[in-house]
Amino acid sequence: MDLSKFKNSLSHAKPPAGLAPALVALWWAGKDKWDKAHNIVMDEGDRDCAWVHAYLRCVDEGDVRVRLTAERGGRAREQL
Repeated sequence: MDLSKFKNSLSHAKPPAGLAPALVALWWAGKDKWDKAHNIVMDEGDRDCAWVHAYLRCVDEGDVRVRLTAERGGRAREQL
């Protein structure tokens, strides 16, 4: 799925089938459902979810734990 299709899918009630959990979380974030997005990535343990988790913290909360969460995702905070 390309970015344009992803953005267009935000007009639907549910995310497209087959998306990885990190993308599902970004989809919900795109609909301003931050809690739902956050819960998805908190329950997953892969690096993509850790990176999205850090992104959500940075955008939604400006959380001081962003650096640690980003590092768990294998990236520096500056890459968010």
